[in-house]
Amino acid sequence: MSNLEFAPPKYAQIIKAIQERIEDGTYPVGEILPSESRMVREFGAGRSTVVRALQILSLQGWIEREHGRGSFVKGVPERSAERSQAGASAFDASENIKDARITQAGRSTAPRAIATALGLPEESPALLRQRLILSEGEPSELVSLWFPLDVAAGTDLAEEQLISIGVKEHLQAVKQIRPARISEHLSSRLATEQERKLLQLQETTPVLGILARVLDGSDTVIAVADVVLPGDLHELEDSYPAS
Repeated sequence: MSNLEFAPPKYAQIIKAIQERIEDGTYPVGEILPSESRMVREFGAGRSTVVRALQILSLQGWIEREHGRGSFVKGVPERSAERSQAGASAFDASENIKDARITQAGRSTAPRAIATALGLPEESPALLRQRLILSEGEPSELVSLWFPLDVAAGTDLAEEQLISIGVKEHLQAVKQIRPARISEHLSSRLATEQERKLLQLQETTPVLGILARVLDGSDTVIAVADVVLPGDLHELEDSYPAS
């Protein structure tokens, strides 16, 4: 099944709208963007969806977010990567939002694809931290973060409580581990039984799967993000230079 059969995720629509407004001058450089609450009303999206869109825009260099003040326009980046950056968002995002809940946290046997991505032998144990994200009260996204046991040791990643500062900042604070790059693989497929149950999908509903390897400066894998998006709610939309 072609990825083109999926429909754009709400956060991607918000990103595109804000990018267009920056490009056409509706949001001038240096101006503060509308508040998150106003964007929630305008786009008909949950706060977590708006926050994710702003995080991605900040990563891409379109805006600058200042704690307690808001988001300010930086302008059009010299080379804008308009990919979804789902892996980066899954690893960076704060868990402390009302539209997210932890569904699993603890040691688990890594499936073959995850073990391979982590660079571990098949059926090796790893630390799984999984959260379900809701949009307007409905399941919208399933994020499974897998960690080598040595990376997770001494952290709160196995705890079921939400981590308010997010997994990335938590690892940096506790273990001084910092990501340097992320490598993503995208595919469309049918959901597993567990994914169907958590995302409340029909048996024949396809999903968009994003498997992202998070690597440090020495190219050691510190985490793998397995992001599952329901195919009837999402579309992969991409734009990039031809040369």
